[in-house]
Amino acid sequence: MALTLSRRATLLGLGTAAIAGRTRLALAAAPTDRRFIVILLRGALDGLNAVIPYGDPDLARLRAPLIPSHDKMLDLGGFFALHPALKNLHSLYQSGEALPVHAIAGPYRTRSHFEAQDLLQTGVAETSINSGWLNRLIVELHAQNNAINPASTGLAVGMGMPLLLRGPARIGSYAPIGFAKPSPDLYHRIAALNAADPVFGPAIRTGLQTAAFDQATLDQAAPNPHTKTYGFDGLAQAAGTLLAAANGPRICAFQLEGWDTHVNQINLLTPPLAGLDSGIATLKSALGPAWRQTTILIVTEFGRTARINGTHGTDHGTATIALLLGGAVAGGKVRTTWPGLKNHQLFQNRDLAPTTDIRSLAKGAILAQFPLPPSALARIFPSSTDAAPMTNLLRT
Repeated sequence: MALTLSRRATLLGLGTAAIAGRTRLALAAAPTDRRFIVILLRGALDGLNAVIPYGDPDLARLRAPLIPSHDKMLDLGGFFALHPALKNLHSLYQSGEALPVHAIAGPYRTRSHFEAQDLLQTGVAETSINSGWLNRLIVELHAQNNAINPASTGLAVGMGMPLLLRGPARIGSYAPIGFAKPSPDLYHRIAALNAADPVFGPAIRTGLQTAAFDQATLDQAAPNPHTKTYGFDGLAQAAGTLLAAANGPRICAFQLEGWDTHVNQINLLTPPLAGLDSGIATLKSALGPAWRQTTILIVTEFGRTARINGTHGTDHGTATIALLLGGAVAGGKVRTTWPGLKNHQLFQNRDLAPTTDIRSLAKGAILAQFPLPPSALARIFPSSTDAAPMTNLLRT
């Protein structure tokens, strides 16, 4: 598959970005050989339709029109099944490299997309902080390696830097082919103009050096750099190539839109699920041997109502699913304390009840992937002592 990203479109290293369809990407360097990728699904994925608890007798009572026929569902062992569009994820599950976590939610109980996404990305229960937990992870990784300046050599694609990666660790930007690209002469003039500035001068120099590395890495793997692909597949190919490089970035975040399914869900949900599934396969292929050192965390801001609504869709809910993927993930099973779908078991008589905190999963994945002390984890997720890290997420 030809790679599709061009060199950075703006003052690289300063955290600017350009739009890339409905998919956004950010990467950042960290002093480690382990790769950590977070995929944010914006719009609230219906976990009951992605990982289907067909073994619960109340599922059909609540949403029969949304349940695929049994011969099309991808079985996960007798109670749960994947949506038919998730064939690559099913293969990962069968090889023990995918771990669905069901009935999971953040510590908040808002059903506002905007507020919930902010809280999901900052990692707190209420608005009290303006940096993202993934940026704070990068800071801690640099601190553990005695790095003075946690500046990244990474990139971002989208309308702006995701809140997840905002903070003291700098994140650069990248734009796909087809967007305006200043001439090399303009880059050099900007660098010369700002050379004496103690902040902008070093930032621009670092950005230009990083751009040269990124472009050389992508060009080596992309004999046809003029193919235009702006979706998750194209960005996953480029991201995987850069993450796999010996001196490439190690931290990556995607934002995928299109998960708000208030109407006609049976038709509207299949394309984004298929796109996610295809992109994951592309990402694994592009990572190559580095897949064995990669952990991917897929999360969404909240779930959707257990009952189908009058327009054959679902409304904003509470608990949903998260996914942990990677070459070392202890998968091949569904992790959950299943709350049940009877009316009295639903949260507020409408939603799948949460039994696991998203922060517990994120904490457990971080501790399994990186050798950080508990004090660092407390700074990454402040005021979260009630969310103990999940254990046994990766194989030793």
